[in-house]
Amino acid sequence: MSERPARPTAKTAEASGTPGSTAKAGNAPAAANGASAVGGRNGGGKGNGGGRNGGRKPVWRRALPAPQPAAEPATTRSPEPADTARVVQAALYRDGVRLAAPAGLAETYRELREQPAGMAWIGLARPTEAELLSLAAEFDLHPLAVEDAMEAHQRPKLERYGDTLFVVLRAARYLDAPEEVDFGELHVFVGPDFVITVRHGAATDLSAVRRRLEDSPELLKLGPEAVLYAILDAVVDGYAPVVSGVQNDIDEIETEVFRGDPEVSRRIYELSREMVEFQRATRPLVGMLHGLMAGFAKYETDEELQRYLRDVADHVTHISERVDGFRQALTEILTVNATLVTQQQNAEMRALAQAGFEQNEEVKKISSWAAILFAPTLVGTIYGMNFDHMPELHWGFGYPFAIGLMGVVCVSLYVIFKRRGWL
Repeated sequence: MSERPARPTAKTAEASGTPGSTAKAGNAPAAANGASAVGGRNGGGKGNGGGRNGGRKPVWRRALPAPQPAAEPATTRSPEPADTARVVQAALYRDGVRLAAPAGLAETYRELREQPAGMAWIGLARPTEAELLSLAAEFDLHPLAVEDAMEAHQRPKLERYGDTLFVVLRAARYLDAPEEVDFGELHVFVGPDFVITVRHGAATDLSAVRRRLEDSPELLKLGPEAVLYAILDAVVDGYAPVVSGVQNDIDEIETEVFRGDPEVSRRIYELSREMVEFQRATRPLVGMLHGLMAGFAKYETDEELQRYLRDVADHVTHISERVDGFRQALTEILTVNATLVTQQQNAEMRALAQAGFEQNEEVKKISSWAAILFAPTLVGTIYGMNFDHMPELHWGFGYPFAIGLMGVVCVSLYVIFKRRGWL
């Protein structure tokens, strides 16, 4: 650990006569040494130039790539829109009551320094790298956690870096029109006096969570852990409509399977893939919450908050079991559907074979009668040639002989075909 120069506090910045210098301190690197300097609340108090951890900055801070400020004129300019564009909401609380609602990160830093017993809750949606690096410098966030927060598609997890928790959650919602599950991602940093939420995709809207806590100051005054509980509870409660929607889909699929719908196989496959994603979102939460409960005694978690977290853990366990059941049910439905499709194909093959057999029998009959009728036709054709020298034409028994010959041949052929089963 090396000593890092401290960032000037709000009062020092105002005394320097440079408006907006406090905002610059929250987001820009120090020009002298190329590293971010942080004014603080925990080490030296307000106005003494101490950092958030007594003026000491971790060595790894030097490894963070600091955004290079663009050249600007000497005159004062208004805060850049990038400071507030992705900040969904920021607020400062003390004893469960909102004290201020800063408009941007720099103002939040300044307000937090002026309230030694306060707690900051900053909500961001798809923040820029510069904003996350600014938060990392202000709140001593670990670079690995910051790197994860910059990129979505993280697995649900809970990691502790010193006195800061980093939590990744996968939120889910059920879309009725396309009948599919949409997933979002929520990253949460929880420190001694701050909560930072980073949303990616269709993550849970935390404005309702914020209103719920502000309406329950007794819960909110328990600090950042209470905010983490409320976020976990909101994400887990958001799984309930998804479970209900998936259950309806499975019921419909079962009906379609036995109805013989040709598109049901595709629907089973797509829903199975969604359940795999849903399982990846819910199953790790069970271990995460049990890890939090295991640290109740070590971190002296409030008893009321312990009960709330146990309730969330029960809900997560129930939902995880339901999702496991859905996957098993879909696997069995897919097997049944494959069996029914095979049976249907076999029935169709048998029907085709039976049709071919019946057609063959008809061909035999037609061929037999054609052969029988060919004999008299042949005799009649021979004696119908009208040659002058044909003895049978002038024979008195010629005609009866021809008729008898035709009859004998026809009867003989009929008996032969009958014995062979062609007729």
